[in-house]
Amino acid sequence: QVELVESGGGSVQSGGSLRLTCAASGNIIPTFSMGWIRQVPGKAREGVACMDTIDTITYADSVKGRFTISKDIVDNTPILYLQMDNLKPDDTAVYYCAADWRHLEGCRNAYTYWGQGTQVTVSS
Repeated sequence: QVELVESGGGSVQSGGSLRLTCAASGNIIPTFSMGWIRQVPGKAREGVACMDTIDTITYADSVKGRFTISKDIVDNTPILYLQMDNLKPDDTAVYYCAADWRHLEGCRNAYTYWGQGTQVTVSS
């Protein structure tokens, strides 16, 4: 089993920054596909920034140039980050960290393991 715990969400004004962290534990190794997926109530989940098993990165067009996904490895366990700059009200959502042992290209809603989510609220 894999456990993912997100942190770093909060409320900011438009133009502000936040950094999300995803701490992983359990049967996960650094070569897992991992990503950040967000969801607004009543809407489908949207892939924001994802990294596949060979660390190829994909960003949603709406966040390119503003968001940066990165990964650290501690004791052979990945920690995933999402640096979010120049935030906009449209970025308001619950942000989920997700992981999968499979090679998942792109940034699709197809991961096996999910965190509980962290709320990001951007006011104008």
